[in-house]
Amino acid sequence: MMEGMDEMLLLRHGETEWSRTGRHTGRTDVPLTARGEDQARALAPLVKECAFDLVLSSPASRARRTAELAGFPGYEVDADLWEWDYGGHEGLTTPGIRETRPGWYLWRDGVPPGDAEHPGESAAQVGARADRVIARARRAPGRVALVAHGHLLRVIAARWLGLPPEEGRFFKLETGTYSRLGFEHAEPVIVTWNAPVSHP
Repeated sequence: MMEGMDEMLLLRHGETEWSRTGRHTGRTDVPLTARGEDQARALAPLVKECAFDLVLSSPASRARRTAELAGFPGYEVDADLWEWDYGGHEGLTTPGIRETRPGWYLWRDGVPPGDAEHPGESAAQVGARADRVIARARRAPGRVALVAHGHLLRVIAARWLGLPPEEGRFFKLETGTYSRLGFEHAEPVIVTWNAPVSHP
């Protein structure tokens, strides 16, 4: 291994009302539900198992609250960990989008431009952000933790493996779960994916 990072822990934030109902939540700042806070607290024993040399969180309050409840008081905010900007599909569900775009699939069809607050991003743009996060993580001396969002973390997994960002479609990720990225014989691998923890 050329760089110093040993392992990267990925935490998807806890449930929000929008994630519960399947609404695409990019830059809209939706808080955790009570269940989402329970999910975040349930991650705390996992966090306590190891010392982390770098902890990064998305700027979104749902991610920062998850980081705090999981036991990361000293995290840094990294704007590259924002969720995919869904543009004109922000706040909509997949079935709702398919009423006007039959068969629509985010990973294949992308999103339309939105407004100034939600201009929209291509998979390539999300992939470029993921690459910057990975590069920063790999410069850390030991263990790294990222607290962020479902689609963004799926793109990070794809880019970790050297796959195009669109291949994040293969890595389904639930709220309040953890995943681990690491190495085998100095080559990037997925160690754990979409693992649940015990919570109410």
